Amino acid sequence: MNYLISMFIDNELGLDEKIDFIKSVHEEKEVYKESIELLEQEKLLTSEILTNAPAFTFKEKKNRFAFWNLKPLIYASVGAMVVIIALLMFPVQKNAVSYTPHRFVIYQPEVSKVEISGSFIDWKVLPLSRIGSSGYWQIELNIPEGEHRYTYIVGGDERVADPTILTREQDDFGGENSILLVGA
Repeated sequence: MNYLISMFIDNELGLDEKIDFIKSVHEEKEVYKESIELLEQEKLLTSEILTNAPAFTFKEKKNRFAFWNLKPLIYASVGAMVVIIALLMFPVQKNAVSYTPHRFVIYQPEVSKVEISGSFIDWKVLPLSRIGSSGYWQIELNIPEGEHRYTYIVGGDERVADPTILTREQDDFGGENSILLVGA
C-alpha cells in the first residue's frame, strides 16, 4: 500500500488508479491514516527545502604557500618553454665540421697486429688491416679539419711514430706522436 500512496503523492497514477486509491483510503481507516502521515511528511520535507535552505558560506582556507608570489614563477616557466620550443624549431647552427678521408699505411712485416690511436678518435685504439702478405697494414678514417696527433701501436705494446710524417712531438710517455694537419 505504501507504494500506491507514494505513486499518488508523486502524481504517477492514472485517473482510474486515483479513483481506486481514493475509494480505498475512504474505506480503510489505516490506509487513510498512513496516507495523511506520508503527505504531512512530504509537506514538511518540501517546505524545509524551499524556505529554510541552510546558509552555506565558504571559509577561505589559509594557504601555507600564500607568501609565495607565483607570477614570476609562471612567467619564468612560460619563458623557458618558449626558449625550448624556439631551440627545437630553430637549432643553433654550429660551424659545420668538414671531414676528409685519410688512409693510414705502415710497413710492419714482422708483427701480427698493428693499431692506431690519436686525437681524432679520442685516443681510442683501432686495429689496422693487413694488406695481403705484403707486410703493409692500413685503415681509412674520416678525419675532421685541424691539427691532430697520433701514433701506431705495433705488436700490442710498442708505440711508433708514422715514418711518412716528419712533424712530430714528444708524448708524455717518452715516445713520439706524429702531427697530421688536415684541411685549412
